[in-house]
Amino acid sequence: MKPFPLRFANRALGRAFVGALALAAAACGPVTEPPKPAPASGEWREFEGSWNAAGSRRTIPLGADRRGSIIDLRGTMLLAGPGRPGVGFRSEVIALVDSATGLLGRSVWTDERGDQVFSELTGQGTAAQNRIAGTILGGTGRYAGATGSYEFSWHFVIEAEDGSIQGSAVGLKGRVRPGQPTAGGARP
Repeated sequence: MKPFPLRFANRALGRAFVGALALAAAACGPVTEPPKPAPASGEWREFEGSWNAAGSRRTIPLGADRRGSIIDLRGTMLLAGPGRPGVGFRSEVIALVDSATGLLGRSVWTDERGDQVFSELTGQGTAAQNRIAGTILGGTGRYAGATGSYEFSWHFVIEAEDGSIQGSAVGLKGRVRPGQPTAGGARP
């Protein structure tokens, strides 16, 4: 019987070592969590996000220390969290603001598929207290029948004399309960 050449033994040992090293590296890699199940239909889903918008404001004086304004804003909303109704939306807002009594408005969020979320905005839209609450009134497509609420404070970044305004939501968070999606959805 011929002796086993040493170079073949070293090659086999090297392959075994590389294989063992690869298995050890794979075992020490990051652990992947199983995907969390989506909340069942009808359960509340939490979300948070950012909202930036620009537009115009027309103001009239209502006495010495009071003003009334009409606001028209358009921008983008990005939502985060496992329960978010969608990731990105084009947003539109129209609102009437009274410096003494606050804000009353409406908002439409439109996603990448054209489905929309409708909401009512109310709040203390004054310089001292600008906390705004949104009530989700439903929508179209996959948002038809949705209900929920959200809240934020508005921070103006630009307030020009010509009425141009730009700002962002601070502390945007809320929850939504999906409805039963329909092809056309209902529009208020």
